[in-house]
Amino acid sequence: MSKNKKKLTTASGRPYYEREDSLSVGSRGPLLLEDYTLHENMAHFNRERIPERVVHAKGSGAFGTFTVTHDITKYTRAKIFSEIGKKTDMLARFSVVAGERGAADVDRDPRGFALKFYTEEGNWDLVGNNTPVFFMKDPKKFNDFIHSQKRHPFTNMQSQTMQWDWWSLNPESLHQVIILMSNRGTPYGYRHMNGYGSHTFSMINAEDERHYVKFHFKTDQGIKNFSDKEAVEMAGKNKDFSQQDLLEHIEEGNFPSWTLKIQVMTEEEAVEQKTNPFDLSKVWPHDEFPLIEVGKMELNKNADNYFAQIEQSAFAPAHIVDGIGYSPDKMLQGRLLSYPDAHRYRLGANYEQIPVNRCPYAVNNYERDGFMTVTDNGGRSENYYPNSFDDIKADEDYKLKAPEVHDAEADWFDRNDPARNDDDHYHQPGKLYQIMDDKAKQDLIQNTVGAMSDISGTKKEEITQRQLTHWYKADAELGEKIAEGLGTTVHNKQ
Repeated sequence: MSKNKKKLTTASGRPYYEREDSLSVGSRGPLLLEDYTLHENMAHFNRERIPERVVHAKGSGAFGTFTVTHDITKYTRAKIFSEIGKKTDMLARFSVVAGERGAADVDRDPRGFALKFYTEEGNWDLVGNNTPVFFMKDPKKFNDFIHSQKRHPFTNMQSQTMQWDWWSLNPESLHQVIILMSNRGTPYGYRHMNGYGSHTFSMINAEDERHYVKFHFKTDQGIKNFSDKEAVEMAGKNKDFSQQDLLEHIEEGNFPSWTLKIQVMTEEEAVEQKTNPFDLSKVWPHDEFPLIEVGKMELNKNADNYFAQIEQSAFAPAHIVDGIGYSPDKMLQGRLLSYPDAHRYRLGANYEQIPVNRCPYAVNNYERDGFMTVTDNGGRSENYYPNSFDDIKADEDYKLKAPEVHDAEADWFDRNDPARNDDDHYHQPGKLYQIMDDKAKQDLIQNTVGAMSDISGTKKEEITQRQLTHWYKADAELGEKIAEGLGTTVHNKQ
């Protein structure tokens, strides 16, 4: 064997030859326990699948760069936006929400839009969807919502009855449902959809002034969606269409890109808003808070190994950098805990040591040990702070000097309190329907009728009528046309 050839070895580095034949007593006899390489191969195979994500299980991703094209330093001191022309390496992962890893990635569902920026002051993760709103405004409702979208405990199948039951009992979901039931619920792959931070975040500038922001990534490829019929046909032909479309375009050098724009709101304006600016089921009107261009995101390199770099990638909105902060958005506040906790369960306590998740710049902390420590674990250094032996110091320059001020009592406040106008679930969905062209309206109605037709069981009429009332309250024409398509009428128009 040539000295330049790589030798086949076990995971411990022992070279061996018998890769294809097991050790047996005679050519047709039983196998021997001492064939360690057989056991190693089988044992590793049994453990190749880590727990899949509870949501966003099926996804695709790629690496790229973010380039600043416009100056927003009056809003933020974040180094990623420090000067025009600055480039930052990044990773993007797109996904479907409800389906398992083997699901079709063209199914009707929101799409996850998760970004990791490798900045010199730490990794910044922006974890949103291809929609600017979501089904709820309080994280306590999230688990129940996902259960309604997953498999029924009895049938072990997804259930339109469960889905529409939950939606109809939670009218705050209507804004997202109207988007989902439109053709935006079946985007043509990942390149032709917008992405949103969805939540309200904050930016802090060099003078410690805070502004609230919304992040919008507008596809430069143009919006393109499947019709419901086309999506169903594609799911049957190629359930990995979105994965293939993204990967092949990047391999061929047709790099997809998105333009980042932000909406900005002052703290004073936030207080004055009649509609809660931190409500994830609502949008900020563009005429009041226009889009401000920031930069360009381009995806130009596929992962060399899907499992190592995409399946093991871990995004969390808790991961911010200096100059970018949180907001009182309740859903965001809940995700600050749930996302890192999900990664600790799925990948282990040291998930941020995995190369795709590790900050490529300095990481200095006192976290040690734990399952799958893959670094030198701090070597001989002390693992407590402060200590007399190292020179790691807390830099006062990064002290937050503009904390949010909250002067209110703690309580379990009604998220839909009419006194605060938090029960208006219909105005924005109605406006969205009204600005659609005739073809988009027709598709929305047809898609909705098709989905609601699958509601079944003893509660069918109750669930159907409850949801029809929501459609009618958003827009009378919309409610009546969906009812007509279902062969009924709207009984309750109040």
